[in-house]
Amino acid sequence: MAQHLEIELKFDADAGFALPELGGPVTAGPPETHELEAVYYDTDELRLAARKVTLRRRTGGHDAGWHLKLPAGPDAKREFRAPPQDDLPEELASLVAAYARGGELKPVATLTTIRTTRDLYSAAGEVLAELADDHVTGVVAGSPGSSAWREIEIELVSGSPKLLADVGKQLLKAGARRSASSSKLGRLLAPAITKPPTWDGARAGDAIMRYLTVQIAELLGNDPKVRLEEFDAVHKMRVAARRLRSVLASARPLLDRELTDPLQPELRWLAEVLGEVRDAEVLYARFSERIAELPVAPESEPGWLAEIKEREGAGYDSIREALSGERYFALLNSLDHLLTAPPFTPRAVRPADTELPRLIRRAWRRVQEAHAGIAAAENPELADEARHETRKKAKRARYTADATREALGKDAKTVSKAAKALQEVLGRFQDGILAQEFLRERRPTTATPDALEQAFVLGALYGRERSEADAALSEIEDAYATAQATVLPVLS
Repeated sequence: MAQHLEIELKFDADAGFALPELGGPVTAGPPETHELEAVYYDTDELRLAARKVTLRRRTGGHDAGWHLKLPAGPDAKREFRAPPQDDLPEELASLVAAYARGGELKPVATLTTIRTTRDLYSAAGEVLAELADDHVTGVVAGSPGSSAWREIEIELVSGSPKLLADVGKQLLKAGARRSASSSKLGRLLAPAITKPPTWDGARAGDAIMRYLTVQIAELLGNDPKVRLEEFDAVHKMRVAARRLRSVLASARPLLDRELTDPLQPELRWLAEVLGEVRDAEVLYARFSERIAELPVAPESEPGWLAEIKEREGAGYDSIREALSGERYFALLNSLDHLLTAPPFTPRAVRPADTELPRLIRRAWRRVQEAHAGIAAAENPELADEARHETRKKAKRARYTADATREALGKDAKTVSKAAKALQEVLGRFQDGILAQEFLRERRPTTATPDALEQAFVLGALYGRERSEADAALSEIEDAYATAQATVLPVLS
């Protein structure tokens, strides 16, 4: 399955629009014309189109076959291609599973395009971009009639974003207009696509919903990347799930908890599913780096370290199974429903600048209560549990402050920064404790040469983990005092 990053600008043009002679460092090559036909697939509810995802089977031109495009930022899409075949390729179907959610993907529209392209060359003969002049006819499945329009596209090949902008300015000057839609399909189906509310008001509930909207988009956007086992995708998706869970808990005064609390165990489950791979990723990177720094590193990778890598691979199999199941799809449907019909309480309609600070104060009280449990602990094990709980509450306070940052500005940023600093010190301690436990469980029970070498490596790593955990432990109370001194004046 081939893929590439598509960066392009789209412009609408009238029938009589004449392409200008492009100035600057580019020279246009000879025109080449093709007739393209693309059948687009989606669910009955147009769930892919609603998230600006397009899936099509194209005939004609140089790139006939199946194409999947996923949003990748302003004016950018990730495009995946598969060879022509009658049925939707399984590898593409899996990448849109979070959008289709078990629904049948069927033809929803057909676009016929008469495309005239010109390569744009540098003085050295390098192709910098492609300029396409498209005359488009679109037909919605099951609807009478058709729509027709003209569209100009500039797609980067090896050129820079500045080149794209410069050519775009020349097209605008000649009378073209920036397209309102990021895709031809989006333009054709616009009247039928259900768009979630924007929540751009000044109420407390509006601010929380804007944040939840971003996190749900982050979760969905990382789903295909997780399936492809891309670097850091599991971490980002897991963080989105945790942020959603934390903010839904903190925002209980604004959202009817009888309707939002059922999301808590489902988001926890998703984070746990992702956690198996993430924990293995972190451990493998941590120990690999530290083994490489030993005065005498082993000649080959220790077996116990290779087992962590194997655990990561098995974890991806478990993730793909979970992300293809009804439980996951039901969670996504519930999150969509939350965005379109949030169960606001009376407090949610109050002004954000008066109601949201109460959420932060409430979250910080939880930090204080958890920290008090450290001194009250009857033994070291319970004290460590209290430190771990303090870390979790600090993380929730941080996420709560982040959710209110757009509305509250500097004060929320101050709380978030202080909570993060405390969380990181507690995290270094917790990571060291868990690493020591992992290493203890792998100590050899024999005295063979290989076992002795393993014992040396494990012992050296254990000593470093213990030293760093002890150092973090010695910093915790100062970090808490600093956080208190920073946060309390803001919350008063």
